[in-house]
Amino acid sequence: MAKQTKKQQALATKLGDNMKLYGVDEALQTLRDLKTAKFDETIEVAMNLGVDPRHADQMVRGMVSLPAGTGKTVRVAVFAKGDKAAEALAAGADKVGAEDLMEDMQAGNLDYDRVIATPDMMGVVGRLGKLLGPKGLMPNPKLGTVTPNVTQAVKDAKGGQIEFRVEKQGIIHAGIGKMSFSDADLKTNFSAFVDAIVKAKPSGAKGKYVRKISLSSSMGPGLKIDTAEIAGA
Repeated sequence: MAKQTKKQQALATKLGDNMKLYGVDEALQTLRDLKTAKFDETIEVAMNLGVDPRHADQMVRGMVSLPAGTGKTVRVAVFAKGDKAAEALAAGADKVGAEDLMEDMQAGNLDYDRVIATPDMMGVVGRLGKLLGPKGLMPNPKLGTVTPNVTQAVKDAKGGQIEFRVEKQGIIHAGIGKMSFSDADLKTNFSAFVDAIVKAKPSGAKGKYVRKISLSSSMGPGLKIDTAEIAGA
């Protein structure tokens, strides 16, 4: 790791107070001040929720579009035929097919971030459950990845839409942009992500729903965000 400047050392000393709560602006500035990595780090948000996802009525899962995008290239595969296949290609899908795409995936070619399918192709896609399921790539009507509107689905995936799903420990995390983004864009993405989680509060959630929120960079510390400034948290 690169040697820290005196300013970075001073900031690191301040971080010894792990009880400190940050506003989003202050957290972003602190992460920038502490940056030592030479690559464009991802800014990540983690939310600790008061849910137990082992219970169906406490599962938190969905999609959210980040207004400023994610800063990463998203590879999309689409299962479709005929006109729908042509629409998917025109929308920017990286790979489009039917049985041939299934066979390609069975051969180990699974370098995709999103898999989309038209409803009539689910008979084919179903055979890939053991491959796509563990990777979180299985098309799902509830997430909008099984749809006749492949044009919109591909554009959403390419334009900054991300999936969120609570883990066993009740934590949801996601990248909301790159360090090179402006503070305004990162704050817009942060608000969109947090708002989506708050709106996805399940019926079975008891007590305080959003318990903790932290912001971090790929190589930086996790900074606790003051949830008092988060509407609905």
